[in-house]
Amino acid sequence: LQQRRLVEVRGTSGPSRGGYLFDLTGAGRDRAREALASSQYVGPAPVPLTQYRMWVEKQSIRNVHVTKEKVREGFRGLVLSDAIHEVLGPSINSAKSLFLYGAPGNGKTMIAETISHLLGGDIFVPFAVEIEGQIMVVYDPVYHRGVDGAEMVTGVDPTSPDWFKSPPSYDQRYVKVRRPVVLTGGELTLEQLDLQYDNYTKMYIAPFQLKANGGVLILDDFGRQRVPPKDLLNRWIVPLEKRIDFLTLHTGGKFPVPFDCLLIMATNLEPSQLVEEAFLRRIHYKIQIEGPKPEQYAEIFSRCCAERGIQYDPAPCCISTRSSTSGERFIPAPATRGTSSTIWWTSPASTRVRPC
Repeated sequence: LQQRRLVEVRGTSGPSRGGYLFDLTGAGRDRAREALASSQYVGPAPVPLTQYRMWVEKQSIRNVHVTKEKVREGFRGLVLSDAIHEVLGPSINSAKSLFLYGAPGNGKTMIAETISHLLGGDIFVPFAVEIEGQIMVVYDPVYHRGVDGAEMVTGVDPTSPDWFKSPPSYDQRYVKVRRPVVLTGGELTLEQLDLQYDNYTKMYIAPFQLKANGGVLILDDFGRQRVPPKDLLNRWIVPLEKRIDFLTLHTGGKFPVPFDCLLIMATNLEPSQLVEEAFLRRIHYKIQIEGPKPEQYAEIFSRCCAERGIQYDPAPCCISTRSSTSGERFIPAPATRGTSSTIWWTSPASTRVRPC
């Protein structure tokens, strides 16, 4: 830059060239204005698309495997049947797609979020990626939670001059984060699954599935989006099968990017009401989350009492469940003691607890 007379030395903070303080020359300011006219991006240098693909492959979610013991430990806060535990492990290790369906309030969203926390681990995410001269911002602090201290450059003394500090331990074009968890719901549109171009900054914002690379993408309330479920699945047919997505620049050019996330869809609608069977076959794992059984209701109730410091014993009270077909029936559950008020525990499945 000095040889091209774009910068000049305005001072020094040390005895060597490493302590020089540079400033832009007139020609340098003109060049900066030209650069900002084509893109307003200011930050760490963007990484090439080929390098980004390589890093996604090295940190692929397919490299993460959970054991049966880890699954049970991760879900110990939830009351689930053994059958659910048995199928969750293979679905997580497949790193493909998972469809959760069942009545409202049965814990589908909680299960999806627990899966995301179960994966654990850290990955490196670039601040931005360069595609054919265009800048795409990938890092999003909403979804990419930085690891404590990861962004700090190692040095002997934070008050030491910059030229005396040790070099960073990794490429500063990347940030070290927890495996991302991207949660979307009924507000999702097809436009949000493609590049978002800002006419003012001349930059692109990466779509949700790209921000979720290396982690989990949760589509909650599937079937209640502004677009038909069939259109959403059509958009993801190729990514789900080939693990490659294609994005489009505003100039019309297309380019492939990795699709390396565990896609979890949760809905309280009947799958047959959403899409045809042919579309559902493209989803690798489909798990029905049924309502709690009587013994599970009792376990949930006892845990809630324990969390609130309420004493209880096995003396029976009644859980009344009502359905449109079977009417009302009563199930024994722990009785509560040590409180002056009656405890009423209500579930979305029209279930209530009351003294017998």
